[in-house]
Amino acid sequence: MRDIPDEMAARIERGAATLCHVWRLERADGVVTGFTDHDRDLAVDGLVCRAGSGWTAVGLAAGAVSAAGALDDAAITEADVAAGLFDGAKVELWRVDWSEPGLKVRLWAGTLARMRREEGRFLADLEGPLAKLERVVGRTYGRMCDARLGDERCGVAAAGRRCDKQWETCVGTFGNGVNFRGFADVPGDDFLTAYPAGSARNDGGSRR
Repeated sequence: MRDIPDEMAARIERGAATLCHVWRLERADGVVTGFTDHDRDLAVDGLVCRAGSGWTAVGLAAGAVSAAGALDDAAITEADVAAGLFDGAKVELWRVDWSEPGLKVRLWAGTLARMRREEGRFLADLEGPLAKLERVVGRTYGRMCDARLGDERCGVAAAGRRCDKQWETCVGTFGNGVNFRGFADVPGDDFLTAYPAGSARNDGGSRR
């Protein structure tokens, strides 16, 4: 739950013209930089936040989001981005009253997963507190085999040959059903509309 000062809440409610956004980045090596969309540099908690950086963000969700801005030789250099110095940085976005910088509320916090260059600007991939829940961990269920033909999990000596990762091909062509790494019986979307047919075998067994 956000702790919003009463006066700040009142100014946000009435849409005060003195409100701006402030980004705070703390790199893994301890270097802290700040940016603001105000038209002048702004000192917040002793940190000078640079104006004119062009920082923008899309969809500040709890999971993964992205941000973009201009490369600034004094703050975010191409060399630092290429070296990955901002990767893993802690990121905070604040709503601040520039006329009284002590009045502020934190809108979002997360991690800068990766920063890259693109046509004179940077693109940053940000991860919110729930981003870890969006990651795929371990194997996923699917009808196709997720092994590579001829690798250790597959076990088939098939150098130079290609396979479509289907159960039928694995069994019929290679006789390797015991090592099939897919789930051929996983129901697909067609299962939702399937119904018993008089000419079909309706014994509750596999549909293969």
